[in-house]
Amino acid sequence: MHLLGKNITLYRYNAETALKNESFQDIVNPELNSIYIPDSMKAFISGEHVETMEFIEDDNRSAILPDPFVSIGGTDFFLSVKGIGSTTDPFSMRSLDRFHVQSLVKSLELKKKLEEHETYSNRFITGELWLRGSPYGGQGLEHASIAMKATGYANETSINGFRIAPILRVNLIPEELEKSVKNIFWYRRFSGKIVQEIRLVPSNVRIYFHSYNTIGSNAKQVFDLFGIDTNEKAFRFETNFVRSALAMLTLFPRTLSRTQEGLYTGLDFYDVWLDKDAVIAPDGTIFFVDLEGIEAIQIRREKVRDKIEEQVFRSLYEFMFAYEQIDHERRARFNGSEDRKIQFEILLREAVKSDPFLDLIDEGTTLKLLIKNKLDNEELNMLFPILDR
Repeated sequence: MHLLGKNITLYRYNAETALKNESFQDIVNPELNSIYIPDSMKAFISGEHVETMEFIEDDNRSAILPDPFVSIGGTDFFLSVKGIGSTTDPFSMRSLDRFHVQSLVKSLELKKKLEEHETYSNRFITGELWLRGSPYGGQGLEHASIAMKATGYANETSINGFRIAPILRVNLIPEELEKSVKNIFWYRRFSGKIVQEIRLVPSNVRIYFHSYNTIGSNAKQVFDLFGIDTNEKAFRFETNFVRSALAMLTLFPRTLSRTQEGLYTGLDFYDVWLDKDAVIAPDGTIFFVDLEGIEAIQIRREKVRDKIEEQVFRSLYEFMFAYEQIDHERRARFNGSEDRKIQFEILLREAVKSDPFLDLIDEGTTLKLLIKNKLDNEELNMLFPILDR
């Protein structure tokens, strides 16, 4: 499959690796130990680049190679780079071109470099403090370290059924480049190390935001891209979508453990969301891709069930919104006329069949989702009403 999107040329330079995913050490490629910068930032780095490469835009500060890079478990993955710069001023809709950047910096040397460097692109990593642990347009080592730790919880791409897009490397941008970048800021200067994440993603199709293709804006185009040309294929796509979404809604109980202090630990989400921070594989499986917002929390026993319910509700609407777009396209394309609730129940039953953490309990007018936990503690199980008939 060849991905669609807006083309972007990036220049590859050799880089020092700060963090490495040992689980994928068999993937040996010089492209992993590299940083990638747009033409607009070549003025900040001396020496020649190793290679010119054609990517497509992915999210506001990432890029992805449009052809498969490696296959894992029968799924093709594409190489993605996070932290290549942004194209828009963070405080307006103004283009982040070299003239605007010149107005932000005080260094006469840096102003001169920008003035003398003719560029066709408007994209910069900046030194503006952004979202606590990252600079605007780039990625900070603090956030990347959290993301790499989340990757480490997984068996390849699965954390007990919750699917992730794994990070392979966290590479430091050269000191020369970092020094210039930190002179580009509006109000608050980022003080940490600036890096790029080299990761694997199964596509560039997101739920609603930050992609050329999204389920929310153009399900028809997504069906075409993924070759969903029969009702049977659409049913399998929907089943995988529902199965992986339910796993995302129940990440905390899937990772539940007990500490020596008698507290309970599990993974939770911070400042990341299904609609913009996950991508969909061609078979319908959702992979969470922005892992910097996945961290372990500790809570008392009496709060465990509350946290499970809270996590379900956190992404339930986004899941159901996306599901509606998918099923609407299936019905329109293949003349489906099934009752929406009956169809959803069929998919739910199919989705939980092979999931050790989920089951369905039929209570007549209500179908409830039985959510189990990694501790296999029945007292911490909970029932969530997933469908009213």
